[in-house]
Amino acid sequence: MYKYIILLFVFTNHLFCQVGSIESIADLEAKIATKKFKTISNTQTSNYDLKYHKLELNIDPSQTSISGEISSSFIANENMDEMIFDLSENMTVTEIIKLSNNIELSFLHQNDSLFIDLDQTIFQGEMDSVKVTYYGNPVSSGFGSYEVSEHNGSPIMWTLSEPYGAKGWWPCKQSLDDKIDSIDVFITTPILDPNGDEYVSVSNGLEKNQIYIDGNKTTHFQHKYPIPAYLIAIAITNYEVYSHTVYNNGNPFEIVNYVYPESIEYATNNTEITVDIMNLFSELFEEYPFSDEKYGHAQFGWGGGMEHTTVSFMGNFSSSLIAHELAHQWFGNKITCGSWKDIWLNEGFATYLSGLVVENFEGENSFTSWKQSRVNSITAQPSGSVYISNNDTTVARVFSSRLSYSKGAMVLHMLRKKLGDDFFFQSLRDYLSDEDLSYSYAKTDDLKSIIEESTAEDVTEFFNDWIYGEGYPSYQINWSHNSQGNLNLEVSQSQSHSSVDFFEGPITIKLIGSENEESLINFVLTQNDQSFSFPVSFDVESIEFDPFNDIISKNNLVTLGLNTDLVHEKVSIYPIPASNEFRIIKPKNLVIDQIVVYNLNGQKILEIPYSDTIEISTLTKGKYIIRFDNFESYIYKPLLVK
Repeated sequence: MYKYIILLFVFTNHLFCQVGSIESIADLEAKIATKKFKTISNTQTSNYDLKYHKLELNIDPSQTSISGEISSSFIANENMDEMIFDLSENMTVTEIIKLSNNIELSFLHQNDSLFIDLDQTIFQGEMDSVKVTYYGNPVSSGFGSYEVSEHNGSPIMWTLSEPYGAKGWWPCKQSLDDKIDSIDVFITTPILDPNGDEYVSVSNGLEKNQIYIDGNKTTHFQHKYPIPAYLIAIAITNYEVYSHTVYNNGNPFEIVNYVYPESIEYATNNTEITVDIMNLFSELFEEYPFSDEKYGHAQFGWGGGMEHTTVSFMGNFSSSLIAHELAHQWFGNKITCGSWKDIWLNEGFATYLSGLVVENFEGENSFTSWKQSRVNSITAQPSGSVYISNNDTTVARVFSSRLSYSKGAMVLHMLRKKLGDDFFFQSLRDYLSDEDLSYSYAKTDDLKSIIEESTAEDVTEFFNDWIYGEGYPSYQINWSHNSQGNLNLEVSQSQSHSSVDFFEGPITIKLIGSENEESLINFVLTQNDQSFSFPVSFDVESIEFDPFNDIISKNNLVTLGLNTDLVHEKVSIYPIPASNEFRIIKPKNLVIDQIVVYNLNGQKILEIPYSDTIEISTLTKGKYIIRFDNFESYIYKPLLVK
């Protein structure tokens, strides 16, 4: 008897297409975000722990069909007499065998679930295996869980299973809590395509061999690391293959590129940078997690890419796409988000690592522009958190370029500024090497715990504000510079969303002097309406807030204040408001050397010698600050021009 509840899975499958810009990457990944892909937990999939899959697949890329045998080894987490795989119901299962005793098992296949009666109880802790024989014409869901197409007149097939497309072409367990410990993939195809070119197969891991029998070719790939179902992939066409070598401190491995013949010149001119990016990520974090197998690129039929473990499928070979997909091998593949609410642990990290490539290869100015683009995207709307705390697991929300990608990346950057480079990068190295998370799954609180253990710093408020909270701050800075050389600041903040009452954090301002002097001042804002005073050795003409775009913020206002160490009554101006000119009244013994006119942003508009009457016909209507320069101090007065 079958003892189960039939649960309906409502998923939207889609392509994770990633192109040059972050917005394009995310937009393509979520292009068909019109339905919810909520996972209704099937508790019967938790009763076993997958250890191994052997995929034996028969495919002709010129045809839409697939057939094969999937052998699966598992350990019972509890006493069990049945198990469930995910498999689209349009596929046909012909036989299921329990391999321990070669007994044919009964099964029921409906609602995209394959219910298997194990014939007898498998006790907790015992290992067993089943083999499913099946065939069918996979229905490609989303952007291509299983696609058959052509390029330049040559057949091609490829898969892309994230998040729930694997069930469209093979019986598997689609979850974010049970990685398969290792896989063998055997792909059997005709030797030649209809044009007489040889088919080349691609999959995860190390290519072990190719066997030619009776006009067919079987290629064997082996991957010996834990992997979720959505990262298992295959592709077949008339690829040309070339490699780059990563020396890896004396333990070299290959970056293997599978490229269309018509794209070989373009690809070879662009993929070599992968070695430099690989070296950068290895230096900042740790050795490439799958260095005893390979890394590679396989060209496929979309304009973006997908980070399949050890072989990213690529629609182009831009450096930003190469960096983004390679970054996922650490953040997303070695450690995978433990729920779609935590998707920023995949996409925010990959986005930030692509920014680190800009910082290290293109320089600080380019990195500043890169950050500004992220901030512009984030602050386009006043709400939204990095972590998906409101159960809005639509594809559009999960793969939001604004929140999961850009805000996730910039939050990491602000965390780096808060902790400092040494502590930040060490904490991420500790995260990647943690024995409970490495080659497994992680959630946001796991990252937080590792950071706190690594740095001995409590980041609860930071996570509450920037990751779990919504919105961003706007800063108001009022400044003045007195005759003793002190710069006085009054700093306040407002928030775009009520979920956060105050954003703490470090702030950098740039001081710009009258003789083109520049200086940076760093301070930490811990409360609203906070005052600071700093000694400055030159005459400050203006202040630039957050000159390197290190903070997620918008609508910031820097104004010149009226604080002074001379009594304002010593000098007066009239008429107020003025139009073409204003006159100055002052004590006879007060010497004024020059007059400087600023707008309210602290930018110098005019600098003229002192006169009793000042002509201002060139000034536009608005408010200004007049600074009277005495040999001993400054005197500030407001001016309204009508």
